[in-house]
Amino acid sequence: MDATATAANAKQGLATSLRRMIDEADHLLSTAADTGDEAFDTVRDEFSEQVRKMRAQVEQLEDAAAYRARRAARLADRTVHDHPYGAMGAAAALGLLIGFLAARR
Repeated sequence: MDATATAANAKQGLATSLRRMIDEADHLLSTAADTGDEAFDTVRDEFSEQVRKMRAQVEQLEDAAAYRARRAARLADRTVHDHPYGAMGAAAALGLLIGFLAARR
């Protein structure tokens, strides 16, 4: 797995964790009843607004990551179509390297 794929997996894991945290915070806010305490209600409302903003930011990050992944896939496809013999040579070299490393273990 290359560095780009590793970074993409790490970002996806982070986005999933953030989404889970936001969902839990949203659930806590929805179950919190009006207490009648103005200070608590104000803090709860502000926290609810922050959760809404975080949810929007996570969605934007996911959309941007998906766009970059699609763009990279199109670029790789175009490169392979433009230079098929170079792509086959690179794939063969990578296969030999992986085979060599696997045989050493």
